[in-house]
Amino acid sequence: MISVRNLRKSFNGREVLKDVSFDVWPGEMLALIGPSGCGKSTTLKLITGLLEPDDGEIVLNSKEIGLVFQGSALLNSLTVRENLALALRERKLPKREQDRIIMEDLTLVGLADYVDSFPTQLSGGQQKRTSFARAIVNDPKIVLYDEPTTGLDPVMSTIIEDYMIELENQLHAAGIVVTHQFSTWTRTAHRAILMHDGVIVWEGKPDDAMRSSNPYIVQFAKATKDGPMLTGTI
Repeated sequence: MISVRNLRKSFNGREVLKDVSFDVWPGEMLALIGPSGCGKSTTLKLITGLLEPDDGEIVLNSKEIGLVFQGSALLNSLTVRENLALALRERKLPKREQDRIIMEDLTLVGLADYVDSFPTQLSGGQQKRTSFARAIVNDPKIVLYDEPTTGLDPVMSTIIEDYMIELENQLHAAGIVVTHQFSTWTRTAHRAILMHDGVIVWEGKPDDAMRSSNPYIVQFAKATKDGPMLTGTI
């Protein structure tokens, strides 16, 4: 569903991505993990089209893409219903059908009672769940998550991860999650790619991370300063 080949990107003469290649299959959730500045967020921005690669190719086998941003990115001047309706605008659906989809997706994330609330009236976790509902209103075949649990307490992070797993089961879409959080990539992803200094240094199933002999994933998974990734870059 997603094919990335020989991706390269530089900023101000610094090469952030160096010949990165991977695939994501239908129904699979891939986690992009790694220390800050390793290139994972740049990779996601290239996939979404927010940035253009210097070299390489990205092939998305569907134009139906849902995005869950790190900061929820809701419009505070619009209600929850209106935020979701904005995402549905291009489909030009009858209002009754539009309302049905909105309520169905809000029910899925446990927010049906907040349909006419404004984002400022919601907690951080509720805003994040609203962004989930907005991302899936068009029944996407690809869902991309940018640090979905950043800034949330451990309990709310677990709740958000539970919703991610539920959406995986409901949509059967191909997904990519960019995250630092151990529980997020070990609970929600089928496969993980560890990046460091613009290259992929480990790839495998989350369950294999702690058993691996690869020094990069051992250091990252155990959150230790001992390993090939310099402390200043983590």
